[in-house]
Parts: sequence; structure tokens; C-alpha cells
Amino acid sequence: MNQHYKLTLVSSIFVAGLLSANLLGSKVTTIFGIAVSVGIFAYPLTFLMTDAIGEVYGKQKAKQVVWSALIAQILVLILVWVSIKLPPAGRYHLNTEYVAVFSGSLRMIIASLIAFIVSQTYDIWAFEWFKKKTKGKMLWLRNNLSTMSSQAIDTLLFMFIAFYGINDKFTVSFILHLCLSYWLFKILLAALDTPFVYLLVKWLRKPGKNDEASDKLPKQA
Repeated sequence: MNQHYKLTLVSSIFVAGLLSANLLGSKVTTIFGIAVSVGIFAYPLTFLMTDAIGEVYGKQKAKQVVWSALIAQILVLILVWVSIKLPPAGRYHLNTEYVAVFSGSLRMIIASLIAFIVSQTYDIWAFEWFKKKTKGKMLWLRNNLSTMSSQAIDTLLFMFIAFYGINDKFTVSFILHLCLSYWLFKILLAALDTPFVYLLVKWLRKPGKNDEASDKLPKQA
């Protein structure tokens, strides 16, 4: 498997994690007494992939993946909107349920897009900054610090843009309490992905059997 194919595969997993988190995230479950969106399991994949891509191919390649995923997300949202608006055939009897599942408020969609692009851009910058400070060492530390801080940004932005002031209950203190619970759960997942980032980086760096010198992507030192 050559380097271009590996990067394509990892980028595809990134997009899959992002789209899964947004399409599935309307369902809420309870884990260890904390009510969380089921999308919380898919979204951490995106930070894992960008950290691995940034480590092996550099921050510019990671940025390209993030912006490509943003375009894909916008396209999916447009297609979902069109699908909801199209009238159902006479033999299709689940249109009410279909619309209920796939309809998200415009405010939540905007919150999701803003939180995504800001947190992912920060994550790439922070990972590169920590890489320079550690002289390319301590991948585990760089991965966790960049992901944990970017997850905090993502959580705060999304929760405040999506929910602040929607009713009297959603005050600043209430949203901060929710953010803390969500963030603690996210950093637990971030810590658990540490072995996987090592494995992924090792796999991405390992030359494939079909690699040729002219086919390899440049790697950042």
C-alpha cells in the first residue's frame, strides 16, 4: 500500500467520523450518569486522524483534509435539506419520522460548522506548536494536550452557539456545567486513543511494498 493510498484512507476515516457525529448526534444516551450525544464516539476520530497526518505529512496537509471535510459536510447538509423538502411518494409512509430524524435546527448546524473549523484549525496549530517545543519527541504528550484543549474549544463554542438563551434554563452557568461534563468524557476518550496514534503514525511512515521514490509524499522532519 503506497503513501498516497494511506493518506487517502486516513482522510476518508476523518470525513466518516465527522459526518457520523453530525448525522447520528441527535440521539442522547447516558454513560456513567452523564447524558451525552452518541456522536461523541465518532468525533474523536477526527482529532486522532489530523494529529497523525500532521505528525507524518505536516500541518499543511492536515489543513487540506480539514477544509475538504468542511466542504463535504456542507454538501451533505444541502443534500439532507433537499431530501427532507422533496415530497414523499404515496407508498412511503415514514416521511414524518424521516423528517424528525434528519431535521436539525439551523442554529445547531451553524454551531456545529463553526465549532468544527475553529477547533480543528486550533488542534493542527497546537499540535505543531507542541511538536516544535518538544523537538519532535513525546508524541503522547503532544497528542493529548492538543486534543484536550481543542475539545474544550469545540465543546464551548458548540454549546453556547447552539443552546445559550433558547429558554430560561440555558444560562451561562448551566451551559458551563454541561460543557464540563462533556469535556471530561471527551478527554477520557482522548487519553484512550494515545496507543492508536502511535500505531497509526508508525503505519503511515512504514514504506509500502508498492512505493516508488517518485510516488512518496514529502514528510515533515
